[in-house]
Amino acid sequence: MELILKQDVENLGFKDDIVTVKNGYGRNYLIPQGYAILATSSARKVLAENLKQRAYKEAKLIDDANKLAETIKGYEIKIASKVGSGDKLFGSVNNIDVAAALAKAGTEIDKKFIKVTGGNVKRLGKYNAAVRLHRTVVADIVFEVVAE
Repeated sequence: MELILKQDVENLGFKDDIVTVKNGYGRNYLIPQGYAILATSSARKVLAENLKQRAYKEAKLIDDANKLAETIKGYEIKIASKVGSGDKLFGSVNNIDVAAALAKAGTEIDKKFIKVTGGNVKRLGKYNAAVRLHRTVVADIVFEVVAE
């Protein structure tokens, strides 16, 4: 029996996959639980159209993410922090501070999509951070930690 999965099913497939299963498993479990529908010709046409629309939207999202990545790379980001002796910071600079600096520069990015290379920064200087804008688009930015 061929079915189209409506959601991810462990050890079977992902959403919108066409899978072949035994009749009992399909009729008694997958279809009643709402995990799958029969892979009729009309359902396959609807699936093909949905996949085409999703691919178009995905391409647009990737294009927008690439444009944003180019914009972000052009920013000169400086983060001011209190400094003790020997260029050592009081506290540290992390992804939250980088997100705040990006917001000041004009681009709102959630802190969970920013990863500071090497972990939290505890000294003055220039550092790198990776900003994940899409599953396939990561922008590397450089920021400088300066004394307040």
